[in-house]
Amino acid sequence: MWSQRRVVDDGLSARGVVRDPRSPGEVCDAQPFLLHAAGHLGEPTERLCPVCGRRNVTNVTYVDGDRLGRHTGQAKATSDLVEMDHDDDEIREYVVEVCQGCSRNHMTVSLVLGNGPPDLVGRE
Repeated sequence: MWSQRRVVDDGLSARGVVRDPRSPGEVCDAQPFLLHAAGHLGEPTERLCPVCGRRNVTNVTYVDGDRLGRHTGQAKATSDLVEMDHDDDEIREYVVEVCQGCSRNHMTVSLVLGNGPPDLVGRE
């Protein structure tokens, strides 16, 4: 997206949890709504599930924002995000990686989108 800012990549923490021998019971607990969203609004990937290794994971994107009204907390298709990106000042986006085979789920990225003023943190 053209307006990405405050990007937090949680990929390293996901790999750490998967390597923990106790992790399958802790990470394979996707709620039915998340599995449903993965099937209908998710974006398929070419990455195999790191827990079961049988299916490719799907990315599900959730949005949150003060002015989103009824849309806050909903799963959205990427095509919907493009329009929302231009219409709102600030939208928080959360991408959750989901395996529809073993129900593994993990938030991989969180970021802010929108047409609001760019973040000036770290700029001179």
